[in-house]
Amino acid sequence: MAGGKEPIEVRFRLFDGTDIGPTKYDPSTTVSALKEFILARWPQDKDISPKTVNDLKLINAGRILENNRTLAESRVPVGEVPGGVITMHVVVRPPQADKNKKQLANSPKQNRCGCTIL
Repeated sequence: MAGGKEPIEVRFRLFDGTDIGPTKYDPSTTVSALKEFILARWPQDKDISPKTVNDLKLINAGRILENNRTLAESRVPVGEVPGGVITMHVVVRPPQADKNKKQLANSPKQNRCGCTIL
């Protein structure tokens, strides 16, 4: 490889096993830009669909990728086949999660568990 400058081919695996891509990206592409790509090409027939890029998480080789990192910084070269397609998993944050967090933050604390470790 010429200093890692050649395009990286990525496929995005959705929660139900369907894929978006594969598509080739420049190594300097940010994770945030990848999320925008996914959001724009999200299948309309899915029950769960993200509203913003903040509703998406990308996972590569068991690591959650940060929005400000580039594709080159986020890849894990161990186990990759040169010229092969990298599969990244897409997780959608449920829309109710934000509302539940706000409600829990405003509600008085209650003992939710009576567990005792011996």
